Amino acid sequence: MNTVLRKDADRIIEESIKAVLPDEAVKRALQGFKPSSGKTVLVAAGKAAWQMAAAARQELDKIDAGIVVTKYEHVKGEIPGIECYEAGHPVPDENSFSATKRALEMVEPLGENDTVLFLLSGGGSALFESPLIPGEELQDITKQLLASGADIVEINTIRKRLSSVKGGRFAQAAAPAKVFSIVLSDIIGDPLDMIASGPAVPDTSTCAQAIEISERYSLKLSDKARELLSQETPKELTNVSTQITGSVKELCRAAANAAKELGYEPVILTDMLCCEAREAGSFLGSIALSNKGPGKKTAYIAGGETVVHLKGTGKGGRNQEIALSAANLISGVQNVAVFSVGSDGTDGPTDAAGGYADGDTALDLEKKGISLKAFLDNNDAYNALKAVDGLVITGPTGTNVNDVAVLLIG
Repeated sequence: MNTVLRKDADRIIEESIKAVLPDEAVKRALQGFKPSSGKTVLVAAGKAAWQMAAAARQELDKIDAGIVVTKYEHVKGEIPGIECYEAGHPVPDENSFSATKRALEMVEPLGENDTVLFLLSGGGSALFESPLIPGEELQDITKQLLASGADIVEINTIRKRLSSVKGGRFAQAAAPAKVFSIVLSDIIGDPLDMIASGPAVPDTSTCAQAIEISERYSLKLSDKARELLSQETPKELTNVSTQITGSVKELCRAAANAAKELGYEPVILTDMLCCEAREAGSFLGSIALSNKGPGKKTAYIAGGETVVHLKGTGKGGRNQEIALSAANLISGVQNVAVFSVGSDGTDGPTDAAGGYADGDTALDLEKKGISLKAFLDNNDAYNALKAVDGLVITGPTGTNVNDVAVLLIG
């Protein structure tokens, strides 16, 4: 392993994530928050929910009740006056359902003089859920979608119609109370109705699109689920105001600034990366091959969200797959590294935030008798990278503004 590049990679990751923590973003958004004369109830859902709620609690004098629903191991302590729950992601579980039921119990009695402060971040689609079909079936449909290679917009178009809180239905449940929504964006282009499946936003997707997606990916659905795909979601909400704070654009800028401080010339290729993870890895590897050799230090940066089409039975995530795929192309190339991380600190169902690979990775795997191609084909990037110290582990970060992949040329 190139220890110099790995050290630089770790520094860029640390500084990038630090720059997009939600504390300051929530405080900025709250400058426009004017609670009404009645009660104020805080509801926070998503991977960054605890951090967002803690920041809001610190800023506001009056919160009458509150609830946080976040991913396992993401609650970092008690928040005065706020109930904290941990639940399943990326597949919802019974804790998701019971915590969301509790949130609905808090907001449904509210009147027109009351306010719901709704703090939303990525991951909310799984964590904040009250299904209209049996929970086991929703879990199965979620797993089908995740394995199909469908992108997040397609997945959420389906999930909205199977839920009593998604696609604007949570705001309906809170009415006539006013909902002030602060959203930490984790989707390319910041489409409000798709972030966490838009619980407090009018839905722009249609039944026809949902049906077409279900047919394209050959989803196995019950008659009840098919019937729900044909029931339209709210297209207008009059009790909601929304502010977006934080996005993958900020994450890319932060990565560029951190790289520049280390002497690299940063080049932001895109903040709208959307393709197969292994294709993104191959793309970055190809750029490395075209630009290797003596010259200035350069950092090529790509932010967004890739997908993995599961064909194997291994363990991994999209960011780890990017790194392992790149390792195949840059094998033997000196002073080149590719790393990719999820800003939330988790990548797929693993304890890693992402993966790192350089010109030595493929050779080190070969020395250990590990076939890079076989592990990649089995979607087992986690175990391959673990064998050569290529995992990036940050722990839960408290934010979630998508992923960033970086190619370093030393």
